[in-house]
Amino acid sequence: MKFLVCCYIIITSFTSMLLFQDSELKESMKRGSEIYADFCVNCHMKQGEGVEMAFPPLAKSDYLMKNRAASIRGIKYGQTGEIIVNGKVYNSTMSPMGLEDEEIADVMNFISNSWGNSADKIVTKEEVKAIQKNSK
Repeated sequence: MKFLVCCYIIITSFTSMLLFQDSELKESMKRGSEIYADFCVNCHMKQGEGVEMAFPPLAKSDYLMKNRAASIRGIKYGQTGEIIVNGKVYNSTMSPMGLEDEEIADVMNFISNSWGNSADKIVTKEEVKAIQKNSK
């Protein structure tokens, strides 16, 4: 009986945690979609398709999904220099957007879970805050 009670408590706790995180992600993505529409859509386009040879795609982006910290850093501090996205070279400049850490987390959650992307875990403002300008 004790075993069943313990199992019930563990399963209930785990389920509650997943539902909370799912709700938290959905709210973050909703805020992130609004930020994307205000700051990102002009270059990366409405469906994240980017502009060939000018602005890299965010949709189904191997770079975004494999380089989480670098992607956060690019939004937070801007980005210059060559990157390879989905096998194509991009060498343009992205200015810093002037967003707060929570806004960066929200837009990262939106782009990392839209247009064929699926992140393993939610981006938090604490994670964004920890990203330094000159680290790799």
